[in-house]
Amino acid sequence: MAAVNQTIQNFYDIAVKRDFARDFQFRVLSIDPGDGSTVSFDSEDLVYATTANLPARAITNVPVPYMGLQFNLPGSATYPGSDSYSMTFYSDLGSVLRQKFEDMSREIFDENTSTGNYFTPSRSAVITLVQLDNALNEVAQYKLFGVSVRNVGEMGYNMASGTGTVVNFTAQMAYHFFQRYNSTNASRVTLSANFEIAG
Repeated sequence: MAAVNQTIQNFYDIAVKRDFARDFQFRVLSIDPGDGSTVSFDSEDLVYATTANLPARAITNVPVPYMGLQFNLPGSATYPGSDSYSMTFYSDLGSVLRQKFEDMSREIFDENTSTGNYFTPSRSAVITLVQLDNALNEVAQYKLFGVSVRNVGEMGYNMASGTGTVVNFTAQMAYHFFQRYNSTNASRVTLSANFEIAG
């Protein structure tokens, strides 16, 4: 009998017990540009989200060389990609959603007036992401604090030989840090089959 409990049968038993996360069990639950912004997003906007990622967190490595040997100490926390968090959306026919990101960008700096709100984004500027289970119940929430728009991506059209493919675009945001709220210590959110917020 194998001394290591990582056999096919062990894998099968654990897989039945814990299952697997699927690539569609994720939602952009809310985007709040924060105090002072005139832009707001609702569930009718965010149902158009097609791809997003759970962001990374890293600990800086601090090398300490001694007599030719490098010791590696843990340092401070960093958030790789926090300057360029990307979300992809379908574009609605009237470009309502994309124009909201454009408006966020112009609020930060408007070349027509040479002014803008390019202050440090506050804690009220938040993107909330949610992991879901098979019944669309919350597994965990991740809140990205201090968000502000960096890039509103181009939209590609093909007038000569287009086939009617739905057009999409990418919005790239920056944030300071994120925090996780498990379903046991966060207000539980349930998504109905039509993706409207039900709690």
